[in-house]
Amino acid sequence: MNPYTMSLEDAAEELASTLGVDKTEVKADLEKLVSYSVPMDEAKQSLRRKYGDSGGGGDGGGSPPKTEIAEITPETGNVTVTARVLTVGKRSIRYEGENQTIFEGELADETGTISYTAWTDFSLSPGDTITAGNAGVREWDGQPELNLGQSTTVTLEEEPLSVAHEIGGERDLIDLEPGGRGRVLDVRVLEVERKTIDGRDGETEILSGVLGDETTRLPFTDWDPHSEIREGESVRLEDVYVDEFRGVPSVNVTEFSIVEPIADVTVSDSGTELSVREAVSAGGVYDVVLTGNVIEVRDGSGLIQRCPDCGRVVQNDQCRSHGRVDPEDDMRVKAILDDGTDTVTAILNRELTEDIYDGTLEDALDHARDAMDRDVVAEKIAEGLEGREYRIRGALSVDEYGANINANEFEESGDDPKSRAEAFLSEVEG
Repeated sequence: MNPYTMSLEDAAEELASTLGVDKTEVKADLEKLVSYSVPMDEAKQSLRRKYGDSGGGGDGGGSPPKTEIAEITPETGNVTVTARVLTVGKRSIRYEGENQTIFEGELADETGTISYTAWTDFSLSPGDTITAGNAGVREWDGQPELNLGQSTTVTLEEEPLSVAHEIGGERDLIDLEPGGRGRVLDVRVLEVERKTIDGRDGETEILSGVLGDETTRLPFTDWDPHSEIREGESVRLEDVYVDEFRGVPSVNVTEFSIVEPIADVTVSDSGTELSVREAVSAGGVYDVVLTGNVIEVRDGSGLIQRCPDCGRVVQNDQCRSHGRVDPEDDMRVKAILDDGTDTVTAILNRELTEDIYDGTLEDALDHARDAMDRDVVAEKIAEGLEGREYRIRGALSVDEYGANINANEFEESGDDPKSRAEAFLSEVEG
């Protein structure tokens, strides 16, 4: 399920919502008890007794004032909100060592939208207009989020609230953003692989791969493998959530997701064409096309060696994870691509590197042995690449070390550099 483990902050937020009291005061009390090595369960029960709620079902000490969504901040105390339910998602998390089912999505009123997490099944459906009384507020990813706990009251309103936001989770892949919940997608499975990972309950089988539609392609993980997810099949995925993987949105299918076969989904054959600056500013793009000049072939190109267990590049037969190993030979290119707006490091796999080298891995090893120098392979590659313009397609990610694009296509550009430069200057100058 790819669950997250709740922190003390999360526990304090839920208690504040359940008890209907100030969250800052509850957090301070909880921190003090935990610092004295009081187990979390006992600490929470102690605070329930202190604030007059022995089982989490009290009235919370009165109803908080009605608040518009635009007025809610992470520092806001408990609130009462009347809003339209935009989306509803269901998933399982690990809370205090046990699995718990939660419900998540977005609410909207005339002033804005806000995400929510419900710790109780309030039978919410997209399109419902509700009044949530005594809802807690916490900060999540820098934004306020409503917590609907045991002391929250949810009333279904007869008169629907008019909001300027899409109701329901139907989205194209290009529109997905990390944090999305209750999404509904019509996609084709382009790649799928079954893996065994160390999950929260021991070894767990999952599916991972790539989904596509007419707008773009994105990675996915199915945490509860569905037989309908097969390479080449088109499916509707209902109730999936979106997180971030290497800087790009990633689709997560769970035990609560519904997977149904549908008619063939058209998949775009082209990636999203952007300048390097646009792609880097986006924080990551899974299927992007960049055009620019190779200004340098970096160290670590040409012949390399990898750990046979994890595939990491090794130096002097030493793997950071597995210690001394018997490494396997491989080839790659790490080239700096510059389009005039920014730079990115392009990483080319063995197949693309062999095309550029104009020879196989075995040819490159023979070349290095004849010269008694492995660096001659990288030098030949640099001579062929540096100073030329290329079109590259792949997945771009951004981290603290910079921007990288893992290429699946790499070819010399047939564009006219002068025309493209004139178009770029025209765009900059307005």
